[in-house]
Formats: sequence, structure tokens, C-alpha cells
Amino acid sequence: MPRSNRVGLTSGQVQSFIDDGFVKIENAFSPDLAKQGRDELWADIGLSPDEPRNWTQPVVRVGFKSSPPFIEAANTPQLHKAYDQLVGEGRWLAPKGVGTFPIRFPSPESPGDDGWHVDVSFGTDNPDFMEWRANVKSSGRALLMLFLFSDVGPNDAPTKIRKGSHASIARELLPFGDAGATLRQLSANGYASTEGCDVALATGAAGTVYLCHPFIVHAAQPHRGEQPRFMAQPPLLPKGEFDPALPPSPVQIAIRQACRLTF
Repeated sequence: MPRSNRVGLTSGQVQSFIDDGFVKIENAFSPDLAKQGRDELWADIGLSPDEPRNWTQPVVRVGFKSSPPFIEAANTPQLHKAYDQLVGEGRWLAPKGVGTFPIRFPSPESPGDDGWHVDVSFGTDNPDFMEWRANVKSSGRALLMLFLFSDVGPNDAPTKIRKGSHASIARELLPFGDAGATLRQLSANGYASTEGCDVALATGAAGTVYLCHPFIVHAAQPHRGEQPRFMAQPPLLPKGEFDPALPPSPVQIAIRQACRLTF
């Protein structure tokens, strides 16, 4: 597929983000950067793409990566424009890298981390991660992002995304106010309010990025393909709290529409 010369999202893509909770950006960074990233990650985990007999674990995790290929991949002009369009110009911090990487390998075993969940965004100093929190303003997180550093097809453990689930989570967070809800509270009912949502798969060629609303409900799944899946799932960090004096961003509009709020 030829690389697009257009920078930024269409109005239809922005509306899709508001309605569905995510937008897929193809060719967000180059295949060469994706390969450079994979090469570093192979070295980090001490495995080789040419020795599948050593791929014995269903998932191997690598933390935050801040070497040049990863910084460049997260800061392309196309992505910066999209960050502006979804979060608001000047309201986000340029990524200093990407991570974490749950590298998924073909395996008949369960990865053990494939439950539906929401990524919480503050209170992370608590040693009990089930006490980490999110609030209706999404303090501490402007976006959830999925960076594909390898080609990901339907059998390659693509992340599952419940379309429109961000609206249900916004309504559930509203009664908790600024203090927010813990992951334990959010997950207590198994995200039952989102069970009826259609499910999308985060597939695409290496260099694809999914920009997701912070409240989107998503899940990992087992790898039934042939080649390992390399994907990063970093947040886009906000510069500060939502400012009611500024025009609402699409992230805020989605929350407002779900909760009928005026902030």
C-alpha cells in the first residue's frame, strides 16, 4: 500500500473516534522504524526470529523503550497532528519513547493476561495494582495507544477492542468524581455493561497505530498464528487537567456525550 501524503485525521475519523472510541492510522510510522524496533526487542529478550524452537513462552514483556527508533515512531508529523486533533493542540506531552511491549508468541498455552479491562491512569504508586485508579476526567492519561511493530493479522493475537465501550465506562466513573474508581471497582462486574459491544481487532501492517479513548475496554488473546507479534501499548500523557475554558477535545466530547456533562 502506498504511503499517504495526507497528515492528520479526516472529520469522519474524528467522529468515529468519538462514537467508537478508537481510530486506526495506517503508515503512522515507517516499516524501517518498525524493523529497527523489532531488532532491538529481539536483542532485549535474547531470542531470534530464526530460532522458533526457543519461543517457549506465550508472552514476554519488555518495558519502556526510549532509544531513537521508538522516539521517532511515536513522534511522526502524522501522529502529532492526530494528537492535536483528538486531545487538543498543546494539551499533550510528546512521547519520550513507547512501551510496554507484551511480545506474544505462537503457543497453545493461555497467556494468562487475556481478560477484558480498562487501563487506569493514576494512583500507580500503590503496590496493589488493583487499587490504581481512573476518573471521569481521565486524569493522567490523554489516550491509550497501540503501536504495531510487526504485521498483525487475525490469528496473530490482535488486541480485541469493544467498540463504544468508552461511553459505558465514562458513565460508570461519573459517580466517583475526581477521586475516581479503582481497577478493582471497575472490574467487579466483569465490564458487564459493555458485553453487547461489537468487537474490533487491532490488526494491520507494521507501522499501524491505533489511537484509543482512555476508557476503551480491550483484551489480549492467545496467539494462533506463526510469527511473533510486537506491539507497544503506551499512554499519551496530558499536560494537565482538562481546562473548561478551552474548547472541548474529541476525548472530552465523547465523555460529555456519554454523561451529559458540561465540563
